[in-house]
Amino acid sequence: MAPTSVPRPEQADLPEQADVLAPADLPGTAALPEQADVVIIGGGVIGASIAFHLAEAGVRRVLLLERDRPASGSSGKPIGGVRAQFSDPLNIRLGRRSLDAWHSFARRPGADIGLESVGYLFLLGDDTELATFTEGVETQNALGLPSRILTPREAAELCPYVDPRSIVAAAYSPTDGYALPKAAVTGYLRAARRLGATVRTRCPVTAIDTADGALQAVRTPYGTVRTPTVICCAGAWSAAVGAMAGVDLPVTPLRRQIALTGPLRPAPPRIPFTLDFASTLYFHNDTADGLLLGLSDPDQQPGFGRRFTREWLRPFRTAAARRAPEIADLPVTGGWAGLYEMTPDRNALIGEAAQPGRFLYATGFSGHGFLQAPAVGEIIRDLCLGREPFLDIAPLTAARFGGRTATRREAHII
Repeated sequence: MAPTSVPRPEQADLPEQADVLAPADLPGTAALPEQADVVIIGGGVIGASIAFHLAEAGVRRVLLLERDRPASGSSGKPIGGVRAQFSDPLNIRLGRRSLDAWHSFARRPGADIGLESVGYLFLLGDDTELATFTEGVETQNALGLPSRILTPREAAELCPYVDPRSIVAAAYSPTDGYALPKAAVTGYLRAARRLGATVRTRCPVTAIDTADGALQAVRTPYGTVRTPTVICCAGAWSAAVGAMAGVDLPVTPLRRQIALTGPLRPAPPRIPFTLDFASTLYFHNDTADGLLLGLSDPDQQPGFGRRFTREWLRPFRTAAARRAPEIADLPVTGGWAGLYEMTPDRNALIGEAAQPGRFLYATGFSGHGFLQAPAVGEIIRDLCLGREPFLDIAPLTAARFGGRTATRREAHII
């Protein structure tokens, strides 16, 4: 029998995760320091990871500035997926390094992030998709990932909602899964503060001062902080931050939306994070006996709008009817909208600007920021300290674009 949604009258149309960052833990703009060794701009998961890794490495005066609340931007609104199941070695290595960190997060830095290692299941609709993912699995296996190609029946055994007649195969990696992004931000920032970092919220950066090719200071409404090093982790707003320092960061904001079914009866089985490669439809369990539903709306225009709307549910239901008919007509009790930070090639921007010196950036993750945050924190730490990172990030520097911005055609990924 198909599941039905159990109404929850108290549930708002725009439900969000509770603010897990208590004011006592993260004071606001009081006592802004006059100097810092490093200023991190952006309090999402990337900035939080960098703050932790720098403080852990002994950098004394780390200051993180967030214009709103930590995780109030893209990090508060993602699907929470963590995976290493990519097609290219660079992203596989970023994902695998981060997966290891997510699995040990309770020990270091020390927080429960609700990690669910249910695996990622990609549904493949034709032989071309199968050939692409078969090659990807070979690359993943060579780098130590236990991914594999499944038959349609095997895929349906893992996720009973899948109609095996609608696919030719599936790709599955059992070590992937999902977690709670806000809990991860909280864990990183609390650990960073214990190690001596300073976090200031509701403190936007309004200008970056430079002289003779070097950084001098960042300005805020609450004072100026002198610093020789700035790290931009401002997500969808990074282009504007880069422009303050004369650095071109080709990042374009794109709204992505998620819907919730509310509790279902019968309760859904525990399923993998399931995605249809062709349509970008995806769904997985939520924490309240329901399902989280999503799809990359092909008609979405770039912009900073973050209002939840329901138009995208039409293509979602069409795709679900083809791949997972039982969820195609489930009622939706609410949802939320957030921003992807898109780059032209849908890969991250990680590196240091040529001018001014000591302006570093980690942004433009195009939907992969949460899952790659631990590895990126390590990389930026090492760049700051003059160490060689575990991964050559030359292919990820902003210079590869020469001023090109993301287009709508390029901006839809899983």
